[in-house]
Amino acid sequence: MTALGCLALSAGALLSGMALGAALAARRARRRVVRRSTGPTVAELGLRVLHSSNSGIAVVNRFGDVLLHNPRAAELGVVRGLRPDPRAWVAAERVLQLGERVDVDLSPLEHRGRQPAAVRAEVRPLGEGFTVVDASDDSDAVRLEATRRDFVANVSHELKTPVGAIALLAEAVIGAGDDPVEVRRFGTKIINEATRLGALVTELIALSRLTGADALPDLAVVEVDGVVREALDRCRLAAESAGIDIAVDEQSGLLVDGDRTLLVTALSNLMDNAIAYSSPGSPVSLSRRVSGGLVEVAVTDRGIGIAPEHQQRVFERFFRVDPARSRATGGTGLGLAIVKHVAANHGGEVRLWSRQGTGSTFTMRIPAHVPAGAEPSTVDVPVETGGMV
Repeated sequence: MTALGCLALSAGALLSGMALGAALAARRARRRVVRRSTGPTVAELGLRVLHSSNSGIAVVNRFGDVLLHNPRAAELGVVRGLRPDPRAWVAAERVLQLGERVDVDLSPLEHRGRQPAAVRAEVRPLGEGFTVVDASDDSDAVRLEATRRDFVANVSHELKTPVGAIALLAEAVIGAGDDPVEVRRFGTKIINEATRLGALVTELIALSRLTGADALPDLAVVEVDGVVREALDRCRLAAESAGIDIAVDEQSGLLVDGDRTLLVTALSNLMDNAIAYSSPGSPVSLSRRVSGGLVEVAVTDRGIGIAPEHQQRVFERFFRVDPARSRATGGTGLGLAIVKHVAANHGGEVRLWSRQGTGSTFTMRIPAHVPAGAEPSTVDVPVETGGMV
């Protein structure tokens, strides 16, 4: 073969190889496009995880610039204008120096609106002069701890008062041993304080069992009319002593799924509260109806009413709008808290309407019993009110 023929053959082979290589490259490119179109890349998935995280995450370089962050970091105040919170930056500088993680408190200095009350963060090294700030909203945990401290302090105070009174009265009895009249007077006071102490302990135990519990597992069909009768029997003596008439609507025949004892306790507490905050001779009324599949039992008084700023707090443990009046009537400050938890554990709620100088209405709402095979709407029948007890 001549040199020219060899050259031509080589050129042909080269061109064929180039064409084959181009075809293979195009095929690989098409495969990459196909693979890429079938789903996100690992980097894209990482960004999705970052942006969907409930933690505020920000990556900071050695110059204090935020290179990457998610929306949650801005919500928690970790990042402001592509700069980290000054406290986070100080922690990041320490991390760069020590090479170890640093915990930092990034809680807002002024809590406003929907801002979190407490933000805790961990700053970790990423190497090459980078750090990551990982922050979380600890507001619920902080509020829970504050509630626990307040509860312990209040319980200690409430228990200390009657115990101290009993001790002093016992000393008085000993000192008046030769005077039967004084012994009887001090003895009566001891009984009253012991009764108050017993009521407080009983309500503390009840509240402890109710707080944080799930919906009651074993529910029986309970007649609302029977609950009302028993609650009235418990409160009748207090109402007569205060000269208060209790107006009650007609029997309803309504049924709920629940714990009868707890429901009677809750309704008794509402009645006792209405009687305690009513003027002598003023009326208190109780009505029941069903609305939207919920049985509503409402207790209305014509008492002093509750100021708007106190209406959300009256269901807190030991909160008293008028501490002096509550102590005078023997209240423990736990009655409405128990009502709230009883209703919640039955899958319901308690509502309050009140106006100062007019009175208040507390409404306990519990899901109505639905007979087997019946639609929930079939029990939604309003009940007429009226009558006097």
